[in-house]
Amino acid sequence: MAGEGPVDTVVPGLAIDAPAPPDRAELEDALGAADLVVVENVCSLPLNPAAGEVLSRVLAGRAAVLHHHDLPWQRPQFPPDTPVPDDPRWRHVTINELSRAELARRGIGAVCVPNTFDTDRPRPPAWERDAAAASVRSALGIGDTDRLILQPTRALARKNVAAGMAAAAELGATYWLLGPAEDGYGPELERLVRSSPAPVVVGKAPDGHPVGIDDAYGACDAVALPSTWEGFGNPAVESAVQRRPLVIGPYPVADELAARGFEWFGLDDLDDLGRWLARPDGRLLEHNLAVADAHFAQRDLPERLARVLPPL
Repeated sequence: MAGEGPVDTVVPGLAIDAPAPPDRAELEDALGAADLVVVENVCSLPLNPAAGEVLSRVLAGRAAVLHHHDLPWQRPQFPPDTPVPDDPRWRHVTINELSRAELARRGIGAVCVPNTFDTDRPRPPAWERDAAAASVRSALGIGDTDRLILQPTRALARKNVAAGMAAAAELGATYWLLGPAEDGYGPELERLVRSSPAPVVVGKAPDGHPVGIDDAYGACDAVALPSTWEGFGNPAVESAVQRRPLVIGPYPVADELAARGFEWFGLDDLDDLGRWLARPDGRLLEHNLAVADAHFAQRDLPERLARVLPPL
C-alpha cells in the first residue's frame, strides 16, 4: 500500500505531494485486518506530516513496525525537535546504529537491522561480463582504456555531485551520474554539468540504451559515493558485492560501515585510487566482498528479523 506507484492498494493521500491526507476510514479500510503493518519512513520524515499523523492515530494499539531510513533531526529542513510517534504495540527499526542511539536518547527503544544484499548470487562468466561492460561503455562513448567513475545515486544537495565530478576529473575519468535530479535540484545539476571539469553522463539510458544497475556497476572502473549524508548508503556495500573500488565521502554512517573492515578510498585519497586503477589489485576487491558477506548478507536477514517480530 502506498500513495502512488506499482502497489496492490493506492491511497493517494499517502503520497509525498498529496494535497490532502487520507481520512481515517480510508486508511482503516485499506489496512483491514492485517496482523502486522510495516511503515516505511511515513512516520519518520515529515515529508507529508498530515498523512503521518493520520496513520499514527490509525495504528495506535495495533502491531506495527516503524522502519526508519532517516529521522527528522538528521535533515536540515526540519526542526531538530520534531518528534517521532511511538506506541507500546510498535517496534522501531533503524538501518544504522546512529539512528538507534538517537532514538534511545529521546526515550524510544529501537533495534538496528542494517540493509542487506545478495552476496551469494553466482557471477556470470567473465566473457559475458566483459561483453556487457563493453556494450555499455560503447553506448557512453567510453574507450577500452578510458576511465569511468559511476555515482549510482540521485542528484540532491546531500549527494555532493560536485565532489563526484571533481574526483572524476582528478582521476582523468568520465563521471556518470545514474539517477535523476529531485527536490528541485534540476537547475543546480544543469549548472554543475555545464561547469564540470570532467566529461559527464547523466541517466540510465544514454543514447536510448537502457542500462540495468548490474550493467552500470560492471561497466565502471570505480564507484563514487561522495555524499555528506546518507541513512545507509547502499552503494557502499553494493560496490563490494559488484567488486568495484569505492571512493567515499565523509557522511557519518560511513564511519559505522567502515568499522566493519571495508577498505575504501576517501576523497583525499585519490592519488592512491589512481595508482590502484593503474595496477588493480584483486585482493582489495575480494576483501571487501568478504566483509559485505560477513556483515550484510541477505541470507542472515531472517535471523535479524526474528529479533523484531516475536514481541509483536
